[in-house]
Amino acid sequence: MPRSYRVAILGATGAVGTELLQLLEERHFPIAELKLLASPRSAGQVLTFKGEKLEVKAVEDRAFDGIDLVLASAGGSISKAWASKIVEAGAVMIDNSSAFRMNPEVPLIVPEVNPDAAASHQGIIANPNCTTILMTVAVYPLHQVQRVQRLVAATYQSASGAGARAMEEVKTQAMAILQGQEAKAEIFPYPLAFNLFPHNSALNEQGYCEEEMKMVNETRKIFSAPNLRITATCIRVPVLRAHSEAINLEFAAPFSVAQAREILSRAPGVKLVENWQANHFPMPIEASGQDEVLVGRIRQDLSNPNAIELWLSGDQIRKGAALNAVQIAELLDTKDLIRPAMAAAVTQ
Repeated sequence: MPRSYRVAILGATGAVGTELLQLLEERHFPIAELKLLASPRSAGQVLTFKGEKLEVKAVEDRAFDGIDLVLASAGGSISKAWASKIVEAGAVMIDNSSAFRMNPEVPLIVPEVNPDAAASHQGIIANPNCTTILMTVAVYPLHQVQRVQRLVAATYQSASGAGARAMEEVKTQAMAILQGQEAKAEIFPYPLAFNLFPHNSALNEQGYCEEEMKMVNETRKIFSAPNLRITATCIRVPVLRAHSEAINLEFAAPFSVAQAREILSRAPGVKLVENWQANHFPMPIEASGQDEVLVGRIRQDLSNPNAIELWLSGDQIRKGAALNAVQIAELLDTKDLIRPAMAAAVTQ
């Protein structure tokens, strides 16, 4: 008898939270009851799910009683604050923050890459960083054929990575600049409209920012390759939605560009976008709203016979966050890993 689940979205009013709501409906995830939770400041807002208006409730101690699955997108401090309550209530938390990603007892999952890791969860599963998700979806199919020896990434990250308010700030800045006025920055440290700058997360002693180290450490964990050589440079660019990445992959021996193109043309979660005559390759404007990671401009590295280059664009809010979380939920359902004894049984 098919199951349906009592699901809560923690952080339901944010950019990722509203995308989660839309995806749960679009993908027909089996829901018996849906609870929308947020901070007291956002409580009282009304969102729509399958034509029904649902009021957002303030998260509190008993909010997770009777819940089977929590999709959390409210930030690391909120996830840490409520994780124990969620697990004690018997629910599974799929957390979109960085709070638990590097915890060795918490699986870090990209369903197209390491689905089997989900079986080891102890009530919490971490959703990787957006840039890591997009990159691993594109790189892992090649890594399966011939192990990557070294990976060099440069990211071009949209405002959406910093949330809905950041996206609005870029629009406001652009209008101000076009009207000859000063562009004011509040969400970002500097104006992003008609500008770009290295990612504004904290720098370590080696000069790498947190975002860059997330790509290094998370990719190693997801690939189960702790010694994989990775370096990354992360840049904020004046794009509203969808991140792009330039990736250089070095192997132990030459990797045929034709073979790489053929592998990626049938890889799960990937859409090959290459029109060499028109110089048309993945763009954030075309990746926005799409489930797939757009990959193209696959070419030989002229400086290294064992390396190839590729370019990708992917929707940060969708596959880089909300969609990956929903796919994890679907994976747990398929593998009977959402505390099946506690799930609500319903007939079709």
